[in-house]
Amino acid sequence: MDRHEHARLDALQRDPYPHYARARHAEGLTFVPELDAWLVARDADVREVLRRPEAFSSANALRPDVLPGPTVLAEMGRGLGGRPVVVSSDGALHQRLRAPIVHGLSPSRVAAIVPYAAERASALVDAFAQRGSAELMAEYALQLPGAVIGRLIGLDAADVPLAVHGGHRAEQLLFRPMEEPDQLAAARDVVALQHLLDTYIRDRRAHPQDDLCTGLITALAPGGGSATDELTLDERHEMVAHLQNFLLAGHLTTSALIGTTLLHLLRHRAQWELLCAKPEMIPAAVEEAARYDSPIQGFRRVTTRPVILSGTELPTGTVVFIAYGSANRDPSRHERPDVFDITRTPARHLAFGYGVHGCPGSQLAREQLRITLELLSTRLPGLRLAEDRPVVMRPTMIHRSPEALHLVW
Repeated sequence: MDRHEHARLDALQRDPYPHYARARHAEGLTFVPELDAWLVARDADVREVLRRPEAFSSANALRPDVLPGPTVLAEMGRGLGGRPVVVSSDGALHQRLRAPIVHGLSPSRVAAIVPYAAERASALVDAFAQRGSAELMAEYALQLPGAVIGRLIGLDAADVPLAVHGGHRAEQLLFRPMEEPDQLAAARDVVALQHLLDTYIRDRRAHPQDDLCTGLITALAPGGGSATDELTLDERHEMVAHLQNFLLAGHLTTSALIGTTLLHLLRHRAQWELLCAKPEMIPAAVEEAARYDSPIQGFRRVTTRPVILSGTELPTGTVVFIAYGSANRDPSRHERPDVFDITRTPARHLAFGYGVHGCPGSQLAREQLRITLELLSTRLPGLRLAEDRPVVMRPTMIHRSPEALHLVW
């Protein structure tokens, strides 16, 4: 990409909704050069793609927007990983990788970690509650989900900041244009994360515990069933890739959802005041926030055979971008879709995906958002956006959120 192409992609990512509206009204699909893909914008079309994983492969779901140079790739070669993960696999491999994640995020395990999430959330709010102002992303939204997912994985609390930082750097490396020195620094941070995860993986092989890291090893690399059976290098690569993806998906998406939810509740003051007066509406607010401004705006798919979608012929190997964020604003499914309204009768949205690739961590994300809204509406009902600090959205189609969210009370 040249500088002008970067600028166009940046503008699209910061506010994709006008593009979505045009695509939903257009005949057939719309090709978007900035995404190098056909945009699947209507709810019915998105659902059709998600119902047909055999025709629309997930192999390119994590294709980077910006390809790193050879020096950066060489640095990444010092790490581990680089294997297919849940969001970029199909068929039997996808089922194999997904099963231990679903088990690790079972309703009973989510319920068991909710008290810890509530405790951490309260401690984070305690740190700024008396101050009268806070930058919510850095001081809360980027911290709570990392602590929770780290606990599930089995990370020591002291290692969570490094893990969270490495996750953000991996996202930057994949999806943000940076100069080579900055790319190289990000790559080193990602490699450090991978070696940290590898240390945990090898330790859990020798000393199993009741955590998700142990569960992944048991399911994906059982070996001879003995703790003395060392993992092969290939198994370690697969475990690191899988665990890194779970870590990123587990905290980046929830961090983004917390940020966008508070942004829209406070931008629509009557909605925030209603929530404070009627806390029983918090579950509805969670669903409306996820629908209105989905943290995962969409993923790429690639056709495995010739397909006709919405009258558009797509040859084998055609890249499409399935826009959950657009489907969630489709008036054919959601009445007054561009209005943020926590009192609406909920309709099935696609913020957490659909079908075989539906998000297995959706309930954990909902619980953390519920805890957040209960806590802030009770302790800081006077919350409002800082008038002198305009909100700028992060330029990304995944983990969409404010770059910073300055609040006062």
